[in-house]
Amino acid sequence: MKASLAAAAEVIGKKEWGGGGPHNSDQYNQFPKDTGSRSHAAELTAGYYNTRHNDGYLPIAKMFANHDVVFNFTCMEMKDSEEPDHANCSPEGLVHQVKTATRTARIELAGENALERYDAGGYAQVLSTSMSDSGSGLAAFTYLRMNKKLFEGDNWRHLVDFVRNMSEGGRRQRLPDFDSRGSDIYVGHINKTKEQNQEAGTVLV
Repeated sequence: MKASLAAAAEVIGKKEWGGGGPHNSDQYNQFPKDTGSRSHAAELTAGYYNTRHNDGYLPIAKMFANHDVVFNFTCMEMKDSEEPDHANCSPEGLVHQVKTATRTARIELAGENALERYDAGGYAQVLSTSMSDSGSGLAAFTYLRMNKKLFEGDNWRHLVDFVRNMSEGGRRQRLPDFDSRGSDIYVGHINKTKEQNQEAGTVLV
């Protein structure tokens, strides 16, 4: 990739551009206001040219469309209101940007959670993102960070409620606080997925 960059820079007569990445994006953990390109420094240093004036995700979505690939994206459970003010970030805005890119490229979008979350609020955010009557919802969702905490307190009930909501398009009511009949998770899709893939792995809900 570095050799390709150097060659492309020389072709356009800007050989000095071929020595590395953006010279004014500074470091991975710097805030946009502290850099010379006023960009998403973390994305630029990772190779995503995503700035206020350039959509870095649309070209990726179009490339995926050429190869019939599903676009899988993270932070589906995160809310802007839960982020510290000094971070000046918008996970909801980023998810919206990616949803728009996949809709434009006419490919499916799958999602996953970025953080270890077991609360109803996190699940509700995923449901909100996955629900759409305009063809821009989630084709699948991968639940990450599963561990023994999943069975503590109300965590299991929240997960069961979430799985049922996802299987029914996010339009059912939440489970009661006291489910005396027991909680049975719908596994039809899970069994079908296992038959198709013939391999063990993370379950897509």
